Amino acid sequence: MITIDTPLWAARLRARRRASLWSRRELGERVAEAAGDAGRDRLPLPDGPGGRPGTAGTAGTTGTTGMARMVASWEAGERPDEMCAEWLCRAFGAGETGEQGLFGGEAAGTTLWHHLTGVPLMPERFSPDDEERTGRAIEDPARADDRTVAYFEAVLDAYTRTDTRPATLAGVLAPVFGTIQGLRRDARPAVRRSLLRLSSQDADLISRMCCEAGDPEAALAWSDRALRAAREAGDERLVAYALAHRAGLAESLGDPGEVIGLAAAVCEHVAPAEPPAATARGHEARGHAMAGEGDMCHRCLEECAEAAAMGKPEERESPGTPATAGVAGAELAADCLIDLHRPADAIEMLERELPGAPAGYMTAYAMARLAHAYADAHEDERSAATARAALALSRRTGAARAMRELLLIHGDAPRWMFAD
Repeated sequence: MITIDTPLWAARLRARRRASLWSRRELGERVAEAAGDAGRDRLPLPDGPGGRPGTAGTAGTTGTTGMARMVASWEAGERPDEMCAEWLCRAFGAGETGEQGLFGGEAAGTTLWHHLTGVPLMPERFSPDDEERTGRAIEDPARADDRTVAYFEAVLDAYTRTDTRPATLAGVLAPVFGTIQGLRRDARPAVRRSLLRLSSQDADLISRMCCEAGDPEAALAWSDRALRAAREAGDERLVAYALAHRAGLAESLGDPGEVIGLAAAVCEHVAPAEPPAATARGHEARGHAMAGEGDMCHRCLEECAEAAAMGKPEERESPGTPATAGVAGAELAADCLIDLHRPADAIEMLERELPGAPAGYMTAYAMARLAHAYADAHEDERSAATARAALALSRRTGAARAMRELLLIHGDAPRWMFAD
């Protein structure tokens, strides 16, 4: 029988925290919020003058570093006292006992396989039967079936989001990829093909998160995995999506020739009316804009709009991909306009789409591009104000690509960028 050194409740706590996409500091902040003023004297004081890290006190605010250390000690097996356990459960919206509990909920086997694989544990989404069946399939991949595939499809769907830090998402999705890969090696042929598709979708999403997080080498490596899995699955449409997204990666690396070549390759795998073709035409337009080819850029944008209009309006851009309407569509066209030295048109487009946009890494990048357009239009005050707001959102969401864009506004990092 497989055993682990960490107590099951501590393994469950770590798995639940990771599934919630919280750092130890963030969980500590939620525990402090659950404790309220009445319980604050039982939590660590702020680090630095006036408070000793990791000590209890009677006043003021709670030390986030101290709380992170406290959470780390719990995950290492130091059981919290009764009051802290209650606050932990409140932070997760869970009862201390029962199916949703932290300290005696789901079966030991469920906690064990999540701990060993790193796959996020989401008891609010899956039934105990789903968990048990998936755990058995992981133990013996020959048992993998359509319900196993559906389980991992639901996991990917749960993490197809733009409201968290890209590096955090990549860290959570990488173990999912490894687990799917392990399953598909010994699964039955029909199930193996479905798992290969999931591998491709997962790797492609991780690639884009690595790009947003400022790690182009990792982004390229994950893109390679996505293409290999799509080709091995024999899914032409998925190959087209992977190539289209690879074009977007080449775009972020500043290689217009590769962008155009990859975008053109997409049409070898799907018809012009297919959604991947619309995505590819958009990237091809950007490639031509980067190369200063205005007429070709406008032609590709028109073809992109036509292909999108021919597709099903309810269809998402691709499996495992956040919806990219609104801000993302405006961002693409604005990128082209900025590259073609038409900042006024880019400003008009982004100002129309940004109000009310969700706070996330995509919006941070669009704001950075708006600051860039203001700078090109010699509206320095508006550029500086927008760049400050973009920087604040970039820091909060881990949007490294947006931060790099801010550095391009004046060629070097302006002092105001790093002022608190």
